[in-house]
Amino acid sequence: MSASESKAPSEVRPRPYAPVAGVSVRDLLAANAAATLISTPPREPESGQQRAEPAERHREAA
Repeated sequence: MSASESKAPSEVRPRPYAPVAGVSVRDLLAANAAATLISTPPREPESGQQRAEPAERHREAA
């Protein structure tokens, strides 16, 4: 038996990181920015500005 035959051919070493195929950093950053915009609630209006009609705090579910 030779030295090359003594090693198991199916032995696979684990990689230090999981490869991500097909996703660019630009796409990841764009997805993160979109998620931040969607999940951030709108700001309250400044106290100096008055609305023409009062805003309802709660809306009825559709």
